[in-house]
Amino acid sequence: MSLQQQINADIITAMKSKDESSLRALRALKSALLLAATAEGGKGEISDDEAIKIFQKSAKQRKESIEVFEKNGRLDLATAEKEELAVIEKYLPKQMDEAAIAEALKNIIAELKATTSADFGKVMPVAMKTLAGKADGKIISAILKQLLG
Repeated sequence: MSLQQQINADIITAMKSKDESSLRALRALKSALLLAATAEGGKGEISDDEAIKIFQKSAKQRKESIEVFEKNGRLDLATAEKEELAVIEKYLPKQMDEAAIAEALKNIIAELKATTSADFGKVMPVAMKTLAGKADGKIISAILKQLLG
């Protein structure tokens, strides 16, 4: 079952169980998938890899919204975003922990023979490509800065 089909099935389940927060999140995901499928140059069908990228973007938007809402004292809106984020994260691959990210970055640094912080621009694109979908870019960047000094 593709992720797109799974979202559709989960929407029906959420409707039957009257789970409003899950339903909001699932409908948002379905909408994002439909927009991508019908966008100019779209193939009409979204692969699971493309769907995961869309879900990651959606999760990132939720995280940013939570941060803004909490900073502005809108805890009611932040709570709603957190509920949606929890639903979205169920469809994302498990994220690597910081130790695993650091280990992967050490291997990339050794491969590219990077030694100083001046090499950051050379290492970061390779790291982002290698760890795509497995780790957040902000975490990768922070750990890489530590490793390169």
